[in-house]
Amino acid sequence: MKHEIIEKNIGLMALLMVLAVSIGGLTQIVPLFFQDVTNEPVEGLKPYTALQLEGRDVYIANGCVGCHSQMIRPFRAETERYGHYSVAGESVWDHPFLWGSKRTGPDLARVGGRYSDEWQRAHLYNPRNVVPESKMPAYPWLVEHKLDGKDTAKKMEVMRGFGIPYTDEDIAGAKDAVKGKTEMDALVAYLQVLGTSIKNKR
Repeated sequence: MKHEIIEKNIGLMALLMVLAVSIGGLTQIVPLFFQDVTNEPVEGLKPYTALQLEGRDVYIANGCVGCHSQMIRPFRAETERYGHYSVAGESVWDHPFLWGSKRTGPDLARVGGRYSDEWQRAHLYNPRNVVPESKMPAYPWLVEHKLDGKDTAKKMEVMRGFGIPYTDEDIAGAKDAVKGKTEMDALVAYLQVLGTSIKNKR
């Protein structure tokens, strides 16, 4: 009899559905906040350098995350193609996370060190120079846009507020570390570090 009352009252039914989903979600999500495996960095993880941090911003600004994920799932088809599956400890210092879910292009979680800097530059400048069938757009302006570094130290200070272990020396030298470098330099530096903390452990 009670179930008929719920079935005939769409508002009550919707409320109970939201309540059930919320309880189920909370029981799965809340414990993760208290597990070291999701909160502690993997052994050997280093904060992004000033140039890599700027490269990450170039990656975000140019919409790379719209076509590339950075999360290898623990399935044989993915680990054989991309390498070790992604673990939470690799991303604890990433704000925001760039895991993504769209794979118009390949996953980039383990791209660091897979290709040379020169290959990465040629590929970003015009992907078809190195991969003729590529659908990726070209980014030739990256070699023209130079970084001035005026906001880099501030970015690192903000990241330190999130618990990333930047030192005062890192922050003080941030502007000089990126000044005069191009967006291409920064993006390549960022790509070349992706996934290397796990690679170095293996």
